Amino acid sequence: MRHDFRRRDVGEREPAIQCGATGIPSFNQCVFRSCHVRRLLRPDHSGAGQSAGEFLDSGMRSDEASPIRELLGRSSIVRSMGVHDVFSALIAEQEGIELLFLGGFGASASLLGLPDLNLITQTEMAEAVRRMSARLDVPLIADGDTGHGDLHQVQRTVELFETAGASGIILEDQAAPKRCGHFDDKQIIPVKDMVMKIKAAVAARSSPEFVIFARTDARQVNGLADAIDRVNRCCDAGADVAFVEAPESRTELEEIAERVKHPLFANMPTGGVTPILSAEELEQLGYRIVVLPIETLLVTGTAVRGLARAWREKGSVDNFLSDDMTFAEVKRLLGVERFLKLRDELDEMPTHTAD
Repeated sequence: MRHDFRRRDVGEREPAIQCGATGIPSFNQCVFRSCHVRRLLRPDHSGAGQSAGEFLDSGMRSDEASPIRELLGRSSIVRSMGVHDVFSALIAEQEGIELLFLGGFGASASLLGLPDLNLITQTEMAEAVRRMSARLDVPLIADGDTGHGDLHQVQRTVELFETAGASGIILEDQAAPKRCGHFDDKQIIPVKDMVMKIKAAVAARSSPEFVIFARTDARQVNGLADAIDRVNRCCDAGADVAFVEAPESRTELEEIAERVKHPLFANMPTGGVTPILSAEELEQLGYRIVVLPIETLLVTGTAVRGLARAWREKGSVDNFLSDDMTFAEVKRLLGVERFLKLRDELDEMPTHTAD
């Protein structure tokens, strides 16, 4: 029997604080706890004329995003992207990316300015998931690392991430302290222990729509054959998607696709040990999801570095910003106009007096 860590329903947020006699939630609570916020804030939202009352009463987010299982059921490969903060997630979603990934590398760098060496905590990741999922309509995969401990911690990690709004979690078989999958000197736990972690995770999720990805780092430790055996056994134990981290050649990617009998996830980090294949090539091999895990972080770093150099060396950034996102575009992305209309909509709401 699994342990109950005070779970709420999937996607449920804390109850809104009631303000004054009207019982209207605060502005910030309307923003972060409405299940329709992202759609309301989009410039092309079909319900843009929705009243403030409808806006405030729209309810809590549950499973508004298309489930990962629906994406896996398509004939074409799913092109996912790693995002490291809410802003990068909003941009990726706006550009049509249907599945996002919050990885430990990007989160550690963005939130803490630290490397992916088991330094970010379970609750820090859960809070990052909560912030993203409150503003997104597309599903989000969250990096659960090793589950942050033993079987009890694995279950709590699953419950925290699911409650925070993630649609799936990646769990890996590294031994603590874990490190980025494309770093050297990794260590792994026995396969029987990883299978138990997967069983614990399956028991902990409150909905089968919450997808569990079984990742192995065994390729660099015991070889490819052991890595393939591990993900097959983990999926036989209940994991939904198999993820062999850091294969080192196209031949290995092909062998994984031939020998793994479950849906496959491919990780294509720029500068890692895995050769970069296109989405089309991976689809032909049989992979179901491919992710660019750290590229938003890399392009962000490149842009900020260039901006800082231009400002320091020239004292002007006019030419540097000529082709970049404009202030007006950022305001539209964030829904500034919709927020500014809230007071007018509230003024139009009827006031009810006690009999």
